[in-house]
Amino acid sequence: MTLEKNIESAVEAILFSVGDAVELEKLMSALDVDTDALNAAIESLKKNLENRGIRLIEIGESVQLCSAPEYFAYIQKAVQLRKQAGLSSAALETLSIIAYNQPVTKGKIEFIRGVDCSHSVTRLLERGFIDEVGRAETPGRPILYGTTEEFLRCFGLKNLNQLPPLPEKQKPPEAVPPAVPDIIADAAAEETEMS
Repeated sequence: MTLEKNIESAVEAILFSVGDAVELEKLMSALDVDTDALNAAIESLKKNLENRGIRLIEIGESVQLCSAPEYFAYIQKAVQLRKQAGLSSAALETLSIIAYNQPVTKGKIEFIRGVDCSHSVTRLLERGFIDEVGRAETPGRPILYGTTEEFLRCFGLKNLNQLPPLPEKQKPPEAVPPAVPDIIADAAAEETEMS
């Protein structure tokens, strides 16, 4: 068995045992390998798992094993998982604003959406998609929100750079003065002639 194969198997064993994301630095330290050797083992493991029931995913500077999404229905039946309710369109809108503008205050989110976002922010905090990341240096020191690793995991993103680009703002059509109805124009012309 080659050293690379040993590293690959060791990575798989660690990720399986931990059951959560593990930072690449911790893996390198635990396995006493350099970045190149670890990356080669991760890529090999990822390729070997492509047609299996589990996948290796990258989240920021971490990796994790997870079930293949196409088998979720079977997993749900087998362990009778309670299906978690999806996010409302208001919560998804709020999450999008946070993802693209982070760190962002609730006030700015509400300014962009034009409505109170307290419920959506609370729901996103409960689901672990967002977290408090600091305080703004403005009067009142409002809380700043940002997305979490859970957000990346659920949306299948390695990092925020993988968010799809926002569509370019379209220019609003130039204001065209309304056409003056003929009857008004005729009346104005008659009034001018009479004076």
